[in-house]
Amino acid sequence: MPKGEGPALESETGMGILEEGGCDYRTNHSTGRNLRKTNLAVTICLLLASILAVFIVYLLIDNFRSQQEMCAPDQFLKERESDQLHQPSYAPLKSNKEKPRAHLTAVRQKSMTPMKDSWPALQWEHKLGSAFIKNQMNYTNKFLVIPEAGDYFVYSQVTFRGSTPECGKINQKNRSTKPDYITQVITRVTDRYPEPTQLLTGTKSICEIGSTWFTPIYLGAVFPMQEGDKLMVNVSDISLVDYTKEDKTFFGAFRL
Repeated sequence: MPKGEGPALESETGMGILEEGGCDYRTNHSTGRNLRKTNLAVTICLLLASILAVFIVYLLIDNFRSQQEMCAPDQFLKERESDQLHQPSYAPLKSNKEKPRAHLTAVRQKSMTPMKDSWPALQWEHKLGSAFIKNQMNYTNKFLVIPEAGDYFVYSQVTFRGSTPECGKINQKNRSTKPDYITQVITRVTDRYPEPTQLLTGTKSICEIGSTWFTPIYLGAVFPMQEGDKLMVNVSDISLVDYTKEDKTFFGAFRL
């Protein structure tokens, strides 16, 4: 080795080593940065993929729910129609405002020939004052006519007034005994029976009432009726009927 060349060579060799080592350091540092960037990119991609997957699942669930909601009414209607096919049909019930009903009040009575085997029938007011007929109920010629079949509450009150009779005394003109009682009867006339049918009867004795008296007889009950049935009120003595006020003598029926 020539004199003076040894240190210089060592110096150059050391610089070369330092330069090589620095190059390796820069290379490793650059590689680490690239790796971190790659990992970050992969992480971001995975996160975006997860978000996208969640969004797709949400859309699928929402679409499925929408289809169920759209199909639900049709399914409900089909089930309802199926139930209706297996259930018996019933006619809708009528409200009280639609059911036949009538309330009649007494008027001045005229002398008339009674029906065979029955007492005289009373005549009634069906339009004026508190009297009415509604929903096809009809009043004609002393009869209240039932428009449709069903159960009806039938009622009547007749108030009688007069003076004390001489009970049991024989009338010298016609040799008959003056009756000592008063009677009211609600009668039904129908084509199903050849003769009138007495539905309700009320009787009171008048022998022990005061010298001038009045007394009401009230009748009321539920009966099954058929279309066309006729109702009337018969009394034993039509001359004793009090027709002076609407609340004293009245007659009516209504479907339940």
